Amino acid sequence: MAAYNIVMPKMGESVQEATITRWLKHPGDTVEEDDVLLEIATDKVDSEIPSPVAGVISKVLFEEGAKVPVGEVIAIIDLEGAMPESSTEPIQEKKSGTHAVSEKGETRPEQDVQSPSAFRNSGRFYSPLVQSIARKEHITAAELDKIQGSGRGGRVRKQDVMAFLENRNKADRPSIVTAVSGKKEMPAVSVPLMPGDEVIVMDRMRKLIAEHMVMSKKVSPHVANFVEADVTHLVLWREKVKDDFQKREKQKLTYMPVFIEAAAKALKEFPAVNASVDGDKIILRKDVNIGIAVALPSGNLIVPVLRNADQKSLLGITTEMNRLADDARSGNLKPDDIQGGTFTITNFGTFRNLTGTPIINQPQVAILATGTIEKKPAVLETPTGDVIAIRHKMILSLSYDHRVVDGALGGSFLRRIADILEGFDGNRSV
Repeated sequence: MAAYNIVMPKMGESVQEATITRWLKHPGDTVEEDDVLLEIATDKVDSEIPSPVAGVISKVLFEEGAKVPVGEVIAIIDLEGAMPESSTEPIQEKKSGTHAVSEKGETRPEQDVQSPSAFRNSGRFYSPLVQSIARKEHITAAELDKIQGSGRGGRVRKQDVMAFLENRNKADRPSIVTAVSGKKEMPAVSVPLMPGDEVIVMDRMRKLIAEHMVMSKKVSPHVANFVEADVTHLVLWREKVKDDFQKREKQKLTYMPVFIEAAAKALKEFPAVNASVDGDKIILRKDVNIGIAVALPSGNLIVPVLRNADQKSLLGITTEMNRLADDARSGNLKPDDIQGGTFTITNFGTFRNLTGTPIINQPQVAILATGTIEKKPAVLETPTGDVIAIRHKMILSLSYDHRVVDGALGGSFLRRIADILEGFDGNRSV
């Protein structure tokens, strides 16, 4: 009987796994070539996976919500249309003995720990992946039955099992004392509910953002520098050219393309900021790929990447940035559109905020924040003496990874961006 393995495809540069969000075909369904089998999500981009062959789905190996490594078999298609007799039978694992030993040193009967029949007899469905984890981690069928599932219909997912293991391991081990502070490890915060409180469950994207931000703060010691830039020449230039630009190019001209251009120039002059850290190695990136944080209608955030920003004209930067922003808001970004960033810019000025201290977008080592542009009185030096004039000013801030970017480097880099903006040619064309 000929069978074809459907594997988790590689959906973009550096993507190592994807989450199965929805199966559109199930065991026993007939599929034609190019029929959509399932929907997956890689980081923040959703994709449909078509079938490369025609046949009958004989087996689905991962349930909805499972995170699957690239290259892993996720389904099997029978090319001859015959269903195997045991298509729904869980994956069997070789038994290693009559008892299993837990982290506490307790012995548990093999039947409770590793026998697939123990899970089937519980009266509750467990996917092959969940069963495999349970056997590997010595979770008994009785313990598995007590786990509250977050999947559809209360189904237990991989995340639920991993959370159970984390809580069990914390209970098994003594409190950890750090060598520096001597304080005990803080337990998870328990939040009491008050009358009238509303509980909102995080969606998948918000969970990913939360995990990424917490990870970045744990990985990188953050330091922030600030400079105030006089961007009067830039403001007057934009006011002069923006209407003609929109008529000619059928798109808006904002300040962001100029910020991107300035950052790209500074990154070429300070390559140590266009970098990543891998253990005790510093990777200096050849390409200057700048991510732009875009707020979505859902309230979430996504960072599409403008590649080779240092090689593009201001018109090229504007056109590509507008495309990425439009695709982000309409949900049409491709997986590669959010991969390969080497530096990120986030614009607090959009919300009329003076500035901010953003969290580094790992594995980068720095992120630039641009604040709102405001008219301010300023002292100017003239040949006849100092005068007070109204100028357009903004605050730039740079958060950087102090493991590899010191204050001198971070400060010099940020000052260079400000100098480029302050020296903007008000007579240039775009």
